[in-house]
This record gives sequence, C-alpha cells and structure tokens, in this order.
Amino acid sequence: MVEEQISDGKRIAQLLASELEGRNDGGLEAVVVTNADRDVEPTADGARAYDIAFADTDADPDDDAETGRRFASVFVQDDRARLEVETSQETAAETARKSELRVRPKATEPPRTLVFVENGAAVKRAADVVQAVVRDARDS
Repeated sequence: MVEEQISDGKRIAQLLASELEGRNDGGLEAVVVTNADRDVEPTADGARAYDIAFADTDADPDDDAETGRRFASVFVQDDRARLEVETSQETAAETARKSELRVRPKATEPPRTLVFVENGAAVKRAADVVQAVVRDARDS
C-alpha cells in the first residue's frame, strides 16, 4: 500500500499535463498543453505553468506556440496545482464537485472557475473536468 502522497504543486501540474497529453479518449484527443513554462517556480498566489487549448489539427504538434483556442490555464503553488477554466465554467464546477475536488468561482473578466488539484491522486479527476469542458464546448 502506498503511504506517501504527491503534494508538490509543480509535480501535480506535471502529472496533469502528462495525463492530458497521454490520453486520446473522451475528448482529450482534442486537447493540447501549450505555452509551458518549464522553469516555473511555485508561488503563494500561484505561478502560471501552462495553458490548455483546443487542438488545431493543422498545426505542427511539436510547435511550442499556442496551438488553438485556450480554454484553461494551470497554476502552481507549493502544495497544489490550480486549474482555471475560462470556458463552460458551470460544467467545470459541477464536474469538479461531483469528483470531490475543491472548486470556486473567480470574479474576473472574463469569469473563471477555479479547480484545486491538491495531490497526485486528484489528477485523473481534474482530467475528467477537462473532458467535461471539451464535451460541453463541442455540444455548444
């Protein structure tokens, strides 16, 4: 039985990026991680690690430039990662709550939904949130 949990924000964000890029099911084939800051250091407020965008099928997958339309960003803090969803905020919030992830709205322009990924075990549930957002965007 595993006794240790991953609770390092930067490592959690890396695991989430790997999960999103490594899966080709449930809509995740239409997602790319873009604008990655490989040298990001966690901060108390959260430092932007990377963006999540809809894939542009005509783009070069090895190009680090923003590939498609961004719909979320991932930020790192010392002890967690934070997913900031810009599209389909209600869907993101509902899916996160059902997945027992901590969630709250962010009153900015445009508004965002914050989903807190507090350990490595929560990464798959955070990927489920991204899947729900992609499905909702496709259905719209």
